[in-house]
Amino acid sequence: METEAIKRIVAANLVALRKKSAMTQSELAEALNYTDKAVSKWERAESLPDVVILKRIADLFGVTVDYLLSDEHPAELADAPVPPAHRLRNHTIITGIGVVMVWLIATLTFSTGGSILDRIPENFWLAFLYAVPVSCIVWLIFNTLWFNQKRNYFIISLLMWSLLASIHISFLVAGKPSVWLIYLLGIPGQPIIIMWSRFRRRRKLRQ
Repeated sequence: METEAIKRIVAANLVALRKKSAMTQSELAEALNYTDKAVSKWERAESLPDVVILKRIADLFGVTVDYLLSDEHPAELADAPVPPAHRLRNHTIITGIGVVMVWLIATLTFSTGGSILDRIPENFWLAFLYAVPVSCIVWLIFNTLWFNQKRNYFIISLLMWSLLASIHISFLVAGKPSVWLIYLLGIPGQPIIIMWSRFRRRRKLRQ
């Protein structure tokens, strides 16, 4: 079968499955960790997803890769249920729960630390400070699994700066010499994150 014919078949099946599941192109792109421009190209038969993405699309809609590559489908497969659009909302809720758990642990550390050590928890408020970078780690993990990975670069930036700030403030609270020079690590770190994000985005746009 010619490549152009395969593109048209995949495009038609992708549009049909997406509409059947009441998903927008942006929601599908989010679920696949791709850009909506890439999804639009696939649906216009201008490009073809690679094998890995075809498998992810098939898994997302509860069909097989052969289904995506075929223009004839048995009735039982054509009527097969597809994942509802609220799956993304469920993923968002789970991510939120994960972040809230981090702050719950920080609160427990602050509230119980004093009683455990039998003194006023003078510096236990630092638990809330470190809850910020830990929350970023949790957010990064779930975002990589379920959401658009282009957001990862913002999360990584927030993680880097919040961690540097936490270390700096910890030294100040401990009465040790200021280590403000630690922020210099962010000077090469931030450009690396930006350049890497643009490199990844260009690769995906070429798909």
